Amino acid sequence: MEQVSPQFFSQFQDNFQQAFAEPLARVLDLDTWSSGQDMRDLFEHVQQEVDAALQNENQAQQTLRRSYLAKLQGRPGAPASAGVYRASLEDIARIHRGLLFTGRVQACDGTSVTHDTLPLSITQIGVTLIAYNGDTGSWSQRLFRRDLRNFSGDIEEEVVRLLENRDRRKGIDVDDQDGLSLLARRAVLTFAERSILVDKATAPWRLGHGSPISFELLTGGGVLTNDLLPATISLYQRMMNLGRFIFVPSAPRDRVLLTLANALNPLEFAIVDSLESKLTSITDQGRYDNYWRPRVRQFAREIGSQIVLGLYRASRSAPAMVFYAHRDHAVEAAHIAIADSLLQAHRGFPMLIDLADRCCQVNFGASDFSNVVRLAYANADQPWQYLNERETRKG
Repeated sequence: MEQVSPQFFSQFQDNFQQAFAEPLARVLDLDTWSSGQDMRDLFEHVQQEVDAALQNENQAQQTLRRSYLAKLQGRPGAPASAGVYRASLEDIARIHRGLLFTGRVQACDGTSVTHDTLPLSITQIGVTLIAYNGDTGSWSQRLFRRDLRNFSGDIEEEVVRLLENRDRRKGIDVDDQDGLSLLARRAVLTFAERSILVDKATAPWRLGHGSPISFELLTGGGVLTNDLLPATISLYQRMMNLGRFIFVPSAPRDRVLLTLANALNPLEFAIVDSLESKLTSITDQGRYDNYWRPRVRQFAREIGSQIVLGLYRASRSAPAMVFYAHRDHAVEAAHIAIADSLLQAHRGFPMLIDLADRCCQVNFGASDFSNVVRLAYANADQPWQYLNERETRKG
């Protein structure tokens, strides 16, 4: 077993105390812990920490507005449209009447569920396209994975091969690292969402969930590089030709971006940067062969320079959001994102994406899908044998 150096542990202790304002030794001492749950003490302690954190955050936001947001325009390497803007109520009303409520914006969202048993794993991928005027469409694909398809020769050899195949896989209901891995399933779902948004939608504006160009698509899902990359590059070339698209992620991982976003006032938006450097960084992590590596890097530079990253806040009570759009249409895209997000001011997130998600869950949710699979096992006179413990647990 590798030993931890004293220097490493000392650094860990220092980092712990800096992050939590408590020495690690005191936290590990159970005599310093409270017995039971004192709700009054809990509330007072939490309230004190929240008040202090928000006070510090508010002060930091004012500094960020002066020292960073105000200097976005003219920053070296920034997009031509970089800067902070404010959407007017007249523009919001114009977008409500002229684009959103007339069905001239369509949103797309998808879901993927897997029912995994020893004999068979079934993955269902579903995508829904929707607009406020009632236009909808749904698409689904099901993938059936069996480690043993049939006995085509020596039964003992086939059984040995079966054991070898299952030895390479993880436990039941655990995402595999081979074949149809979690990364690959995400790649298929992500590709389907964007393909439907580009090729099946008919509205002038298309609204997507997440980032327009995902890690899974650029890296081929870890296992699908040669098959997925040509289709991915072609898809994004069509998306750039379309131009009028907006993507809004639910929970960006970049805390720096979220910190900047929360410094915006209600109805404000900022165009910050292009995706060129980010996409180049993603391609540097990909495992490409000699043929694809230069082509993917060139693709990342060309496409990344055409997509801008922006921030917006719809209302005072809602969190700020990140958005992505084409550089030539980013200002109008931000207005559309704010206008749709104002329809649920407490969330500050586009309601049309939420509506697409709800419809997708109704059509392709895990509950109905699992019930169908369980019924099939019941009809085969083995209703319980291959269900995992969680599925048979009461409550």
